[in-house]
Amino acid sequence: MRPVALALCVALITSGCATPPTAVAPIEVPAIHRPAGETASWWYRAGAARAAGNGAMSGRARNVILFLGDGMSLPTVAAARILAGQQAGHPGEETLLAFERFPNTALSRTYNTDYQTPDSAGTMTAIATGVKTRLGVIGVGPATTRGDCTGVAGNEVLSIVELAESAGLATGVVTTTRLTHATPASVYAHGPDRNWEDDSFLPAAAAAAGCRDLARQFVESPFGDGIDVALAGGRAKFRPNTVADPEDPKASGLRRDGRDLVADWQGRHPEGRYVTTAAELAAAADASRLLGLFNPTHMQFMADRAKDIGGEPTLAEMTTAALRTLQRNPNGYVLVVEGGRIDHAHHDGNARRALEETIAFSEAVRAADAMTSESDTLILVTADHAHTMHFAGYPVRGNPILGKVRGISGEDLGDSPFAVDRNGLPYTTLGYANGPGAVAPASTRTGRPDLTDVDTEALDYLQEAHVPMGAETHGGDDVGVWARGPGADAVRGSVEENVLFHFLVQATPALRKRLCDAGTCNANGVPVELPKPADF
Repeated sequence: MRPVALALCVALITSGCATPPTAVAPIEVPAIHRPAGETASWWYRAGAARAAGNGAMSGRARNVILFLGDGMSLPTVAAARILAGQQAGHPGEETLLAFERFPNTALSRTYNTDYQTPDSAGTMTAIATGVKTRLGVIGVGPATTRGDCTGVAGNEVLSIVELAESAGLATGVVTTTRLTHATPASVYAHGPDRNWEDDSFLPAAAAAAGCRDLARQFVESPFGDGIDVALAGGRAKFRPNTVADPEDPKASGLRRDGRDLVADWQGRHPEGRYVTTAAELAAAADASRLLGLFNPTHMQFMADRAKDIGGEPTLAEMTTAALRTLQRNPNGYVLVVEGGRIDHAHHDGNARRALEETIAFSEAVRAADAMTSESDTLILVTADHAHTMHFAGYPVRGNPILGKVRGISGEDLGDSPFAVDRNGLPYTTLGYANGPGAVAPASTRTGRPDLTDVDTEALDYLQEAHVPMGAETHGGDDVGVWARGPGADAVRGSVEENVLFHFLVQATPALRKRLCDAGTCNANGVPVELPKPADF
């Protein structure tokens, strides 16, 4: 390691100055032929240069909380804020979600290195590691093609959670999806296919080549002493297929190898508490380490929680529990929180559930904001990708966001109290470009259903879609970024998604120092060289 770099890294931790230097020398990023030259090292260096140029190195964060609304497109944010306001008895348009009050904002460009419209594995890997990569891969750079187990070795990329563990910080992962789903897995696992969540999905050839399923990688993490708090769904991925589920005796685990990874986790962490219900989580307030798996698969949508047999905690409750534990570490912490079922409701073409999940996500952000200080905790909120839900028509102020449009039509051809299309049929404010809500052409002249007497605000109503598909797709548009706390001033402009990692790391002296100790910093103390996970 360069002596100057080490000296500056140490100075940023120990000096008594109010803030470290805000300006650093320009970082050279070589010109490349795209996309062939976009290697993992190039993406990492380019991201570091953008973050440093925005002033992220002036951050003095002790703690980092990354909130990820999976599929939380900008139309989703706008519609969710209106629904939240209307649920409180207001017109809705003037309402703000918790993170919309944060002072710093940016736009994030979400494409994968091989696809215009991305998936959660490639996007979360970019956010978690500082390296853009391919669709469908977990914690590896773009040199690894999907499904190629032989291409993993040497192409693994270090995540912010693994870095924090190596630096002695506490770490946590909270999600409403399975713990092994693409977004949470991207912070602790490395593999060529997001679908290899347990060994029953791992091809025999891949296992023979040395690939491990994602659940096993969580338990066997070599970084630090492993993730301190993990609260999620996905219990079946960790239990043998011979063991009945504690919540539903008719269900069982999925593992074929006979391993009980929950028991393995408890053996590795005898001080830890394993919980499966909201009541057990509340009773574990004094735990120094937590593993909560609240459902055999994904956790219930908020709208369906009352039907859950065991009783699941909300995302806000899980976030609060995680922070209660992580805040005991004097070195600080890194916490990743995902509102994962926003995405799933959109795939179903069900706007109501998607918006209610977004509101629950906002409440989790609100809880974290209240439990932490802007003086030492950087909170960054974003989405990994967009969806195709659109917000259209000319509804009047206060019109139910899930309802039919009442307002200017432009094709007013009937006596309907609603705005109508050119065939005299009402339509909803929200719809999808594609998905299961598409209606098959009828023998009528319209091909659209008559929604006059349809309750479009009903929980299970699917908004109309233009292109019929079994599941609605992601969108390729930019997503929002909101931030507050030390280093948040750097969050501005239109940035590549992998830059978000560098915003977080450069604003956190303990993480910078650990990277500098590994020799990845330049003379200004900026981490610019791609770290090798084996060095941590």
